[in-house]
Amino acid sequence: MRLFVKPWCGWCTEAEEWLEERGIPFQVLDVTAEAAARDEMRQLSGQTKAPVIEVDGKVLADFDTDQLEVFWNQLEAA
Repeated sequence: MRLFVKPWCGWCTEAEEWLEERGIPFQVLDVTAEAAARDEMRQLSGQTKAPVIEVDGKVLADFDTDQLEVFWNQLEAA
């Protein structure tokens, strides 16, 4: 699982905390420091807003933790 973030993004920080609190392992990709990560995020999500999470080919873009919880619950149910 990969989480594309911008360091100053409040929603990005909340997403990281949400995942950490639940013990869910993830890789953080800073799209402001890594051009390849920024390009991949844009290709996956079709936009440049963060956060973006990619799990086994499923993508959630520009979300808050309520939306992340729904997304995660749907992944677990599938």
